[in-house]
Amino acid sequence: MSKFKAMLLAGTIAMLPLGAQAYAAPKEAPMAEVVEAPTPTEADDAQGDFDSEAYAEQAKAKMQKEMDEAIALVEKMFDTKSLPPIEPARLALGQKTMSALIPAGSLEKMIDNLYGKMFKTIMGELGGQSDLMLSIKTGVESDKIATLDEATKGKIADLFDPHRKEREDQITKVIKPLISEALTDMEVPMRDGMAKAYARKFSAAQLADLNTFLATPTGSLYASEWMALQADPEVMVAVMKALPPLVTKFMDRGPQIEKDMKELPKEKQLSDFSDKELASLAKLMKVDVKVLKEQRDMWKTDTVETTEALPADAAYDDAATNAAVDAAAEAADAAAYATDAVMDPAEDRSNWSAADLKRVEDLEAAYENASLAAQQAAEEAAANARKKLPD
Repeated sequence: MSKFKAMLLAGTIAMLPLGAQAYAAPKEAPMAEVVEAPTPTEADDAQGDFDSEAYAEQAKAKMQKEMDEAIALVEKMFDTKSLPPIEPARLALGQKTMSALIPAGSLEKMIDNLYGKMFKTIMGELGGQSDLMLSIKTGVESDKIATLDEATKGKIADLFDPHRKEREDQITKVIKPLISEALTDMEVPMRDGMAKAYARKFSAAQLADLNTFLATPTGSLYASEWMALQADPEVMVAVMKALPPLVTKFMDRGPQIEKDMKELPKEKQLSDFSDKELASLAKLMKVDVKVLKEQRDMWKTDTVETTEALPADAAYDDAATNAAVDAAAEAADAAAYATDAVMDPAEDRSNWSAADLKRVEDLEAAYENASLAAQQAAEEAAANARKKLPD
């Protein structure tokens, strides 16, 4: 799945009522054809041939294509074409209900409740004063930095960036109106969609009762607050406190889940197909069987090489683990695209100096080595635990 498609689907699912989110995540999505935007080179930059406007337009075109594909996938997931038409009078009642329940600014109010404090906290963490950021900038262990008081940390951060507070304020000044504008644009289609949903769910008499209640002082107050209250700090804290028992239950039942998963028959891969099965598959797909045989042989080669490279006790066949890894990879790709999609030529590595490029790549290599070391340590810890646990 493409990066932007993952972002758009995640956003769609996030905006669903909580009860529907469990059904919204697709198991698999068709891969989007990637239309790469031209990458400016140092020669282009030196000669002044690079057209930044054309670069931006092609990036927008690529993004639009991926958005269209993501929307098509959502429409397929939530097919409404087979639904019967709604009676105009009943739809009008639903629209009146939604005018009360989603007044102008209500969506922004909910998002502000949810992300307002979160945004400020993240800005503080990334603003240079957090233990992690100071550790990265100075090379001093974060445990030692944690012993310093906040005033001292602030002075250290100011040495690196005397204008960081102004920078944070400017980012907030730019981002917040943009979010407000986007949420305002979302309210109209959201109101329209919910009006149709309510018109199908409730009868005309029930909608009339709802509208009568929403016209009262209590109903009016409820209508103005019900959406924002879903992201109220009290609600968010309560939900977060309820998560540890859920995690503990999964941990407690982990051995049984692992056993149950292992007992399930494994899905066949192309490498498992016999020549006869490949012939049947080729006939169904209307392709030359030679193409499938080549793919099968490639699968077999890759499988052998991968198996030889992995430690003997690595549980890479665990379906739950694979699903978690895939989900994490999609989330990482989606987060990366937030920067990639709007990247200006200055962020293209081909335009960096050799010294800057080496410094970044050295840090990335160190991060990768640390990640591999952590993974190896986790595998060794799991192996040690298996020796102690009863069979």
